[in-house]
Amino acid sequence: MNFYNLKATLLNGETVSMEQYKGKTIIIVNTASKCGLTPQYEGLENLYQKYKEQGLIILGFPCNQFGKQESGSSEDIQEFCQINYGVSFPMFEKIEVNGTNTHPIFKFLKSKLGGCFGSKIKWNFTKFIVDKNGKPVKRFAPITKPEKMEKLITKIL
Repeated sequence: MNFYNLKATLLNGETVSMEQYKGKTIIIVNTASKCGLTPQYEGLENLYQKYKEQGLIILGFPCNQFGKQESGSSEDIQEFCQINYGVSFPMFEKIEVNGTNTHPIFKFLKSKLGGCFGSKIKWNFTKFIVDKNGKPVKRFAPITKPEKMEKLITKIL
């Protein structure tokens, strides 16, 4: 399976192919609005603003599987992210990252980069970095702040 063959649906209902991100360094993160780690949106947005001209894209995937911390609608999520954190990177429809309904993008990422819990995602704000050739290169734990990824990002941009 190739990362660029995968698709996902944005909060506005538009389906996009990962092909459109070919040649970019990508951070993929499962998010939640009511989590103790939610302030990481700010760090993610800062990274995006700092490096988007150099080819960084961040893809946010809301998930309600951990403590029911993302129970809102697509509109609620969009509004929350923009009002509270000024999120301007693409946000996708709510998905599942574990279990039988795992979104294909997270199935792919977990198969390439396992974590301390095997292929399971431990919590919200697990972050994956995919290089400009579509190869997953690193997985970061939920508690890892976005700014701690900056060194690797600048190296592979």
